[in-house]
Amino acid sequence: MSKKVLILSGSPRKNGNSDILCDEFVKGAVEAGNEVEKIRVAEKNIGYCRACYACKNGPCAIKDDMTEVLQKMIDADVIVLASPVYFYSIDAQLKALIDRTVARWLEVKDKEFYYIVTAADGEEEAAETTINCFRGYADCVNGAKEMGIVYGMGVYEKGEVKNTKAMLEAYEMGKSV
Repeated sequence: MSKKVLILSGSPRKNGNSDILCDEFVKGAVEAGNEVEKIRVAEKNIGYCRACYACKNGPCAIKDDMTEVLQKMIDADVIVLASPVYFYSIDAQLKALIDRTVARWLEVKDKEFYYIVTAADGEEEAAETTINCFRGYADCVNGAKEMGIVYGMGVYEKGEVKNTKAMLEAYEMGKSV
């Protein structure tokens, strides 16, 4: 059965290592017959949550691209969260997006989650706090299921991930959707 797959690429660098792994995931997921969309978060105008809670009585007070992205998250069967490691956490672009889901967070439910993480550090332990950030969000999503993780470790320069096992892992993970 075909699924709606939404990939949220947090990489601030177009064709950066995290973004490249997202593209490999796309290839596999499309080959498996799924409907796939990748959003490069850095290319969207998404402001940070201001905790005004206007969303308690209506739509978010911030008028930006998040309205469209959040609807796509609600409609998706699968959400892929991808980020480079920034000081053992996710990058600011993806964090702002996650925080902004508060406007309709109860509507984001029953999702399969996949995670893609890249880091200059070669050890997977360096990415665990980043993965825990992803898991923290998924813990707030009713019916969330963690399905897999791709670790692109030991990559810093743009495109360096192309010569790693993470490329095949991202493709195969996409194909398994």
